[in-house]
Amino acid sequence: MAEEILVTNPDHPITVTDGTIKEAVEAYPFLVIDCWAEWCGPCKMIGPILESLAKKHAGEIVFAKLDVEKNPQTVATYSIRSIPNLLVFKNGNKVGDIVGAMPEEKLIERIRSFA
Repeated sequence: MAEEILVTNPDHPITVTDGTIKEAVEAYPFLVIDCWAEWCGPCKMIGPILESLAKKHAGEIVFAKLDVEKNPQTVATYSIRSIPNLLVFKNGNKVGDIVGAMPEEKLIERIRSFA
């Protein structure tokens, strides 16, 4: 798993965990982490959108996925209360949250507002 964190300009969402999130936040200047769960309907809707955005914005924005069921430390650290919840990091600092599913155009607009 740790090798994936070091991928330069990934064109797909990488996987982060309680053990690798710090490394990912430090490694990528603009990182968006999708906090999701298998049972979450809206999470399943946003998954393909994030795949598309990762391809379209490779080299600019890195997208990651974090399963909230398997990573309780991150859930507690960032006070994640509802999902899908996108944590947005810029230069190692959390700069925002985007909660809920939305169309691709609206989502990238919201993400860019944190750039």
